[in-house]
Amino acid sequence: MAIRNYIPLELDNIPELFEFDFDDDRSFLFGINYAESQDLFSVDLYNIEGEPIVLGERLVLNERLWADIIDDRLPSVDLVPLDESGKETKITKDNFTKTVFLYFDDLAPEMELPALDNEVSVI
Repeated sequence: MAIRNYIPLELDNIPELFEFDFDDDRSFLFGINYAESQDLFSVDLYNIEGEPIVLGERLVLNERLWADIIDDRLPSVDLVPLDESGKETKITKDNFTKTVFLYFDDLAPEMELPALDNEVSVI
């Protein structure tokens, strides 16, 4: 069960462009793409009128989208591709939307992630 909220995506629908409300009652057009030759995913972000804000932002595991871009048109929320279990080392077609999701990094800084150290396996 995910701790953070994430953008629900289906691998079979990629490439996909859809309207999404991130924050502040602002809507965006959000596109997700896949380049099979490089096994990488990227994101395109447009304002609601279809004007590009950022194109081809590569998804990198555990790295916030648009971290190196300063633009007031960007959503104020942090989006980060993560595997909350911490087992994955990169994003691939085999793990994206299965163990790796595009999460809203909205946990309070003092919140501890649950440890699985005491989990009991029942077989």
